Amino acid sequence: MASRTFGRITVTTPDLDEPGLYLSVVDSLDSPRGTVQDFTYGNVELRSLALTGIQLVTGRVSDVRAKHVEFDALNLHGVEINSSDLGSARWSRSKLTRVRFHDCKVMGAALDGMVLDDVLFEKCRFDYAGFENVRADGPVAFVGCAFTEAVFTDCDLSGAVFSDCGLRLTEFGGGRYRDTDLRGNELSQIRGVANLAKVRIESGQQTDLAQALVHELGITIGDG
Repeated sequence: MASRTFGRITVTTPDLDEPGLYLSVVDSLDSPRGTVQDFTYGNVELRSLALTGIQLVTGRVSDVRAKHVEFDALNLHGVEINSSDLGSARWSRSKLTRVRFHDCKVMGAALDGMVLDDVLFEKCRFDYAGFENVRADGPVAFVGCAFTEAVFTDCDLSGAVFSDCGLRLTEFGGGRYRDTDLRGNELSQIRGVANLAKVRIESGQQTDLAQALVHELGITIGDG
């Protein structure tokens, strides 16, 4: 079973190259039976991609570009999503287990009511995205991702790891962030510093957080 370690957590990732596993090419991620398993799908450009009540189990999605994306109760287990542009996706009421996203764009997305367990996001863009009621139910890592002006609201990211991420004007609203690992990131332009109780940082980031708090409170520093 494949795994990756980031800081204090280890994320179990899909092993789609294990001996004896054969992935069949499919031309759609929808299914009247509600489950698509042992599959590979990709290299498509779509006007719309809408999936409701579907289970994707053990498969790879690559090079998918969709202008309008609507996912509801779309549950993933053992799935890789690579080099895909999911546009301003609306993704709600879903559980992701042992899932890896790599080099994906989910800019301006609305992610609501999602449960993440052993999920790795690498080099993904979440600029202007909204995360609401998203819960880390197991190891979760964001590595080399961009979150410009993204907003987290009522999320439970306890124990999650952000590593080498772009957090310019990222807003951490009310939620739970106990042991969220923010080491290795530039934090001077984040918002919602007061909500980040009990996160994990390194000594050099104290100044970053102080600077972010000064900006957030509109404090003027000077003699005049």
